[in-house]
Amino acid sequence: MASEENWGMPSVVPPSTGIKRLLLIGTGSSNAAFLPLWVNWFQVSYPQVEMRIVLTRSAQRFVTREGLSVLTNRVVFEDNWSEEPKARKLHVELASWPDAIAVYPAGMHFIARLAQGLADTPAVMALQCTAAPIALAAALPPGGWESAAMRDHLARLAPRGNVVVQPPVVGLSMTTGRGDGNQPDTFPNLLQSLEALRTRMSAKRGGAEAVGDRADR
Repeated sequence: MASEENWGMPSVVPPSTGIKRLLLIGTGSSNAAFLPLWVNWFQVSYPQVEMRIVLTRSAQRFVTREGLSVLTNRVVFEDNWSEEPKARKLHVELASWPDAIAVYPAGMHFIARLAQGLADTPAVMALQCTAAPIALAAALPPGGWESAAMRDHLARLAPRGNVVVQPPVVGLSMTTGRGDGNQPDTFPNLLQSLEALRTRMSAKRGGAEAVGDRADR
């Protein structure tokens, strides 16, 4: 049942999660315009989970850091190298602080940078270095998901045990006006995939530790 508290969004059953600290990265897809709705939904659904947000420069064409800061009562970071000296650099904080990372929406350019091993902004460098599970909700132009370039990016990311790319859903393209758009899956569905990845990684670590313990005996 919708309420004023969640801005009239349709009722969505929140998937269960063991996440305690979530880093949310918004990229330059036009679907970033819907981030305030999902951030509000998340905070209502998971009041016990701490969230921090980073926006790329291109994401800020569709949503503002100030607006999201009002919703979260926290500073929303820009994915840019700061000129100010800091005792601890942002990319180190972004890599070490979260126990899970969601990229929503994940545009084609951002996915490409991650797949190619680039580290040209704090957020991308953090994703290259973190041990936390990462789930990306692909949001692509018409034909983008089926393209040779995207197949190459997915093949590069496949061996990474802490990364999952959520396929887009077919929807209305904001550019063509036709039903050939590759819209990001819902944020709850992305969280479900992220929690499944986190659980698999945790079980794998537990298994490795058990083997190590037996070997030490």
